Amino acid sequence: MLGSIFAAMSTYLYVVKSELPGAIAGLLNGDHSGSWYLDGRLLLLITSVCIVFPLALLPKIGFLGYTSSLSFFFMVYFALVIIIKKWSIPCPLPLNFATGFSQVSNSTGDCNAQLFHFSKESAYAIPTMAFSFLCHTSVLPIYCELQSPSKSRMQKVANTGIALSFLVYFLSALFGYLTFYNHVDSELLQGYSKYLPHDMVIITVKLGIFFAVLLTVPLIHFPARKAVMMIFFSHLPFSLIHHIFITLVLNATVVLLAMYVPDIRHFFGVVGSTTSTCLLFVYPGLFYLKISTEDFISRQKLGACALLVFGLFVGLLSLSVIIYGWVHQ
Repeated sequence: MLGSIFAAMSTYLYVVKSELPGAIAGLLNGDHSGSWYLDGRLLLLITSVCIVFPLALLPKIGFLGYTSSLSFFFMVYFALVIIIKKWSIPCPLPLNFATGFSQVSNSTGDCNAQLFHFSKESAYAIPTMAFSFLCHTSVLPIYCELQSPSKSRMQKVANTGIALSFLVYFLSALFGYLTFYNHVDSELLQGYSKYLPHDMVIITVKLGIFFAVLLTVPLIHFPARKAVMMIFFSHLPFSLIHHIFITLVLNATVVLLAMYVPDIRHFFGVVGSTTSTCLLFVYPGLFYLKISTEDFISRQKLGACALLVFGLFVGLLSLSVIIYGWVHQ
């Protein structure tokens, strides 16, 4: 679980490092290359110290309810802009734009959507989707702070959160693909930055995503700190010194990871194919088989077995293809 949480926080901070300099540059006139305020690593460090760390120090996860709502509003705005901009960028793409991608082509054949397309890059697809819906780590802290905690109320919270997330992710991915087709970048907004570098709407989206992911990191930090405290300090009473020290170490670790990982898809691919598939598919199947008293040939146990096998197959296959791609790139 800790591996998934570390990867999630590092991924969100990576987005801050990659998107914030472009948003600032879009607001400025002239050439400001080399300026300190366009250094992604320095900006990441500043925002982490000034925003992430103070929010992560809060004692209860319920205090972050307002920041979470604000983050979701920014993500909805992001999806709406992606949908609208689909009709602002022509297809086929101009040649000087297409050359910014790995495949140089601007033929009309690139404007035909494909329902399925398999390549070595497909190894990142399912792990990335699995990573996107990895909300298990926040379930228990949220449940404990519900006004009247119950299984039915928590189920409603989970269903609502996952359904809204799915809708935003699906619309963003669909219209992002229908805009760039085979030239979709590993970070969707990077494509818009290349074609519309000074578009104020895209700049506001970048700033919105910046605040959305920045405000999400403290929310994910809570279960990570709770897990560490239960492992190492469960026999001791609550200590403010331990609370601050663990918060500082966790934040420093994820900031360093975000600073030095070269591509965001490496986070999604590796963590999604290992810890995420375990938390989403393997562990639920194993736990159900362990605690269930039903016959092995019952529908529920067969479903748990299918979930377990699917998780192992997808995780191992994706990880193998990713490692093979690294060795032969």
